[in-house]
Amino acid sequence: MAGILYLVATPIGNLGDFSPRTVQTLRIVDFIAAEDTRVCAKLLNHFEIRKPLVSYHEHNRAAAGSAILERLIGGESCALVTDAGTPAISDPGEDLVRLCADAGVEVQSIPGCCAAITALAVSGLPTRRFTFEGFLSANRAERRGQLAALANETRTMVFHEAPHRLRATLNDMAELLGERKVALCRELTKLHEETVRTTLAEAAELYSQREPRGEYVLVVAGAEPTAQATVTLDEGVEMVLRRREDGLRMKDAVRQVSDTTGLNRNELYDAVLRH
Repeated sequence: MAGILYLVATPIGNLGDFSPRTVQTLRIVDFIAAEDTRVCAKLLNHFEIRKPLVSYHEHNRAAAGSAILERLIGGESCALVTDAGTPAISDPGEDLVRLCADAGVEVQSIPGCCAAITALAVSGLPTRRFTFEGFLSANRAERRGQLAALANETRTMVFHEAPHRLRATLNDMAELLGERKVALCRELTKLHEETVRTTLAEAAELYSQREPRGEYVLVVAGAEPTAQATVTLDEGVEMVLRRREDGLRMKDAVRQVSDTTGLNRNELYDAVLRH
């Protein structure tokens, strides 16, 4: 019988965020696959956990992933960890999960810290709909192309950025995304945690004078929705009914039409019920 791959989230700064379930999981697995075995060893030593470590990261994921899968198929269990945060999110762990899924090996997620969600929660920007973009390209032309493609994105956007690229990224964002709000989050969960809420232009100016320190999560407001064609309430009802015929639940159909047309959701729902 095949073993289980556990995706184990690790603290992004504060060791107090390491849950009892996480510690228990690391103690019961046969081995641990780590992004950096040295970083992982320090964490394990703190919690007095002794387990064999193997390396799994961006540069060896093909060979290491196949070797880990072979051991899992052979019946061993493995915990996959990154240096900080949740494995397989903007991380080569997604390849290992895909290998396991294709091979029918069970994968379980042991939830915990995620820098993107932590930053989004404290940003003060809309959180109902958002898109996670991870790290932009280090190549200037490619980065600007990525940002240009996001210029009309109306959802809140979450990015990761390294300190040595922050200034260039903010300058490009201010130019290509225009005047909009941003929250710059750094040292999340650590002693010197900081969230700066400002605009892209003001952030670019601020960090032209201020030395960026630590890894950043940038939470950027989405673009203002473009003007929508006027749709009557009766037309909205018909749109909902067509979606219902396609198999959507009433609640989801009303929400979709309301988001698309700007019609009041409660009024639309009541009108459909009266139809």
